[in-house]
Amino acid sequence: MDKFIDKIMTADCLDILPQLTDNSVHCVVSDIPYGINLDEWDVIHSNTNSALLGQSPAQLGKSGFKRRGKPIRGWNAADRNIPKEYERWCSDWASALYPKLKDGASVFIFGARRTIHRAIVALEDSGLLLRDILSWEKPNAHHRAQRISGVLEKRGLKTEAEKWEGWRLGNLAPIWEPIAWLFKPYDHTITDNVLTNEVGAIHIDACKINGKSPSNTLKFWFDKDEERFHEAQKPLSLLKFLILLTTRENQIVLDPFVGSGSTALASAELNRRYVGIEINSEYTDIAIRRIATRQAFVEPASNILPKQKPLL
Repeated sequence: MDKFIDKIMTADCLDILPQLTDNSVHCVVSDIPYGINLDEWDVIHSNTNSALLGQSPAQLGKSGFKRRGKPIRGWNAADRNIPKEYERWCSDWASALYPKLKDGASVFIFGARRTIHRAIVALEDSGLLLRDILSWEKPNAHHRAQRISGVLEKRGLKTEAEKWEGWRLGNLAPIWEPIAWLFKPYDHTITDNVLTNEVGAIHIDACKINGKSPSNTLKFWFDKDEERFHEAQKPLSLLKFLILLTTRENQIVLDPFVGSGSTALASAELNRRYVGIEINSEYTDIAIRRIATRQAFVEPASNILPKQKPLL
């Protein structure tokens, strides 16, 4: 196990997880692929359409909705299997992950509102139990809802356009994302498990927000000086909150989909040990560089979380 500690590895997690020591990981924090076709790394199904991730003229130069995705109903009958394929993919790594966790260890998985239930089922089938679903609320989000009247006007359907004035095609603004919080079952009582494995309790005093105990709605965002390296990157303050809540110093935090290294960086800055796995070498290079150039914190851990402010 020692050869993997405080390392970022370029590999498929299915190749590395079996090599980790059983009952050694204290916590998992991972922003796994959501299976919603955000980019090539997020296509977790047998795609048969070459138009996926392409661009229409209307998408050129846009910061959000830069690539063509699939509608929820799919483009063909085979696309109806996408959720099941995503669940099978989650099952593969969840089964490899389970024996590596200490009894009572927390597993935090970021996901999409439409697909996280599939990941949860796969993780439960591996043996984990669902504790809660946290809500990460963002100050803003890309949102597109097309006016039906505009579409109908382009079709020359003036009467129908007037009838549907004020209606739109799309969803409400996606201002929050779910974080599934699972844990590995333990024997006897939670107190016995804390004494034996040193996991299972939550450190409320270290995670108070404006002096108050935190809730399961989390409002963190990027610091003004925090660089962005990955399209799906999460704020360091959010990751630190989850790590502080459930681990002690020098415990091991694993991220099998570490991306640009935010979980590993957050762990290192909190004096936790980390294991990071990422299949894309471009991102592992970024992750290694971020950790190598980090500035060590001199503040006590309880002071590093920013004060949350109401999101207007």
